[in-house]
Order: sequence, then C-alpha cells, then structure tokens
Amino acid sequence: MDDEVKPVKRASQRRDNRMCAVQFLYQWELNRPDQLHDALRVFLETQDHERDYYAFAEDLIHGVIEHMERVDEQIKIHAANWTFDRIAKVDLSILRLAIYELLQRRDIPPIVSINEAIELGKIYSNPDSKRFINGILDQMKNKIDRPLRSAAD
Repeated sequence: MDDEVKPVKRASQRRDNRMCAVQFLYQWELNRPDQLHDALRVFLETQDHERDYYAFAEDLIHGVIEHMERVDEQIKIHAANWTFDRIAKVDLSILRLAIYELLQRRDIPPIVSINEAIELGKIYSNPDSKRFINGILDQMKNKIDRPLRSAAD
C-alpha cells in the first residue's frame, strides 16, 4: 500500500473563472439586479481571489448576458421534451455559459467548452444533469462550423 500523500489537484484558473461565472449567472437568474456592473462588483468582492483573477469570468458573464436571447433560443431548440421553465436554474446557467462559448468564443475549442460544462454539472447539479447538459451540447456541436478540438483563428 502506498502511503505517499498525493497533492490535491487544483482546478485551473479558467475552471475557477467558469465556476464563478456559473455562480453569478445562477444568482442573476434568480434575482436580476437593476445594475449589472454593481452586482458583479459586489459578487466578485466575495470571491477567493482579487478581482483581476476573475477577468475571464467577467468577460463570460457579460457575453452570456449580452447574447442571452440567441443562447436561450438554442437551448429551447435543443431541449426536446423540456419546457424552458422546467430546466433547473443551475443547469440553465451552465448551458448558457457553454452555448455562449460555442457560439461566440472562437478562441476556445468547442470540446473544451463541452467538457467544462459537463464537469460544472457534476460540481453544481445532480447526477442526471450530466446527461441532460451533454445531450444538448452534443446536438450543438454537430452544427459548429469549426474544428472541435482547436480554437479558430
């Protein structure tokens, strides 16, 4: 038996930022603030790192909210047999983030966005959400007009 203590694997800064973005988007969905910038500033002040650490999260949050109509349209199209209002809010937040990345962030390989969404589902939602999230994103990936494993130039 190996008694060596293994170091705890720490999530990457990008994963931390995605986790932060999902948390904010979930909170935003439940209680939409009048002033997004103020709400985001206050939220980031409660996080574990300085605000500049979460620059990627801020970009993602602003992007998701800015493109919400198009993102939600895609969720509705691909969530067969689900009414939009029945989707768990945490799953909705994860899907919004991933679909925004798939549609708008050509600097992120699509497979990374999909895998990150599935991991976020494991962290924040119930075991069934992994299949639900993967099912929707799997349909989306078939419509992507770029390589799945590399960022577009």
